This record gives sequence, structure tokens and C-alpha cells, in this order.
Amino acid sequence: MKKVKITVLKVTLDEELAKEYGVEGLTACPMMDKGQVFYADYAKPEGFCDEAWKAIYQYVFALAHGAGNNLFYYGDWIRKPGVAICSCNDGLRPVIFKLEATSEDSHIEYQPIR
Repeated sequence: MKKVKITVLKVTLDEELAKEYGVEGLTACPMMDKGQVFYADYAKPEGFCDEAWKAIYQYVFALAHGAGNNLFYYGDWIRKPGVAICSCNDGLRPVIFKLEATSEDSHIEYQPIR
């Protein structure tokens, strides 16, 4: 299993939706900053938003287990092997992430069940 690099590409606020549905004074996500980098394999990195992790973990898991050798979704989504662009589930202030497969081994070693 390999580590996956997670980079925060954008921290956004949909002002139109926030004005209609958000609480007074709602701002872009206070937990993430553009340019922040995390590394993960199967476990949520320390300091990473729980809700964002729920939205992207399946892509992290796939990349950590070799899905990065091919293009996701039969090549009709991302043109670069080993890369996924994902976002958290916050419809008012989504954070956009770039996930990249790395060649760095994870610290986790699986032992066969006997």
C-alpha cells in the first residue's frame, strides 16, 4: 500500500446559496486552507475534517491500493493516471482536493489471518 498526497486546491463559498440558505455571517470553510497538504493511506490524517474525509476516503483508498496505475472511470473523468479531483460534501462552502498516488510506502503492513 502506498501513501496518497492530498492537496487543498480551493476553499470556496457559494455566495448565492449561502445568502439563501446559510446562517448569518457564514464564511468559507474555517478548517482547511488552500495549499495545505496531507498524506494518507486508509486512515484519516490528523487535523483533516471528518466530513471531508467521508467524501474522499474511497478515492484515497483506491489510489493507495494501486488504482493510480490506470485512469479512474474508464478514462472519462481525469486524464492523468494516479490523480483524482474531489470535494467535500458541503454544498454551501465546498473544499476541492487533489489526490495523488505516491511511490512512498505506507507505514501499515498487513499480516495474513491465520
